[in-house]
Amino acid sequence: MRTTFVAGNWKMNLDKNLARSLVAGLKAAVGTLEGPGQVGLFPPFTLLQDVAREVKGSGIVVGGQNCHQQASGAYTGEVSAGLLRDAGATHVILGHSERRRDFGETDELVAAKLAAALAAGLRPILCVGEQLEDRDQGRTLEVVGRQLAGALAGFTAEELAGLTLAYEPVWAIGTGRTATQDQAVEVHAALRRQVAGMLGGDFAANLCIQYGGSVTPKNAADLMGAEEIDGALVGGASLELHSFLAICDAARGRAGQTTGHRKSESTS
Repeated sequence: MRTTFVAGNWKMNLDKNLARSLVAGLKAAVGTLEGPGQVGLFPPFTLLQDVAREVKGSGIVVGGQNCHQQASGAYTGEVSAGLLRDAGATHVILGHSERRRDFGETDELVAAKLAAALAAGLRPILCVGEQLEDRDQGRTLEVVGRQLAGALAGFTAEELAGLTLAYEPVWAIGTGRTATQDQAVEVHAALRRQVAGMLGGDFAANLCIQYGGSVTPKNAADLMGAEEIDGALVGGASLELHSFLAICDAARGRAGQTTGHRKSESTS
């Protein structure tokens, strides 16, 4: 069974005091979650070093929400992968739909950022996903397949050993709409087949593929009850401790544990 991975993408939210409170609660609870799995936090750049310091030794990983494709230079307002690593990050989100939509990031640019992240020793979460018009026109698998091929072309399985994929249907992000389990499973399975063709069956079988798109405690158990869905890239629900923990519970519950339950204090 692949290890689950639930990542909280805080986007442009939370100040230092709110972040400290959320992290303290998460640290106190994460060790009591049932089943194997990983939890990650992706705060704004201004909070990255503080959050990394607060979670040290807890097993919670920390990452950046984006990085520049160059290692250094005159790029005002940008952050390199090396600077993220220096601030305490071990992971980075790349190709998020909001970066593609709002900042015009292309498949080629995402591939360049992936190379930079790997060179700096960061473990990437690579996002792919279709717009509503793509789904309505039956082009979902074509679009996500193109994004995946464009990002991973030229890399070896060894170079991508730390990779996580995230399928995030753009029409479901922040809209309250969510892909059904069947819709999500279809795309996850297609992505895994494509990865197998590019990097080998063993690599694909062990690859964590998250779902991202208005994940909430209400839909998390249904989504992650499917074998193909290995975790979640969580937006708004990661800003509130109890909702984020409920999603973590749901992810770990797929590993044969009872979703929503935790160990007793005597066994934690």
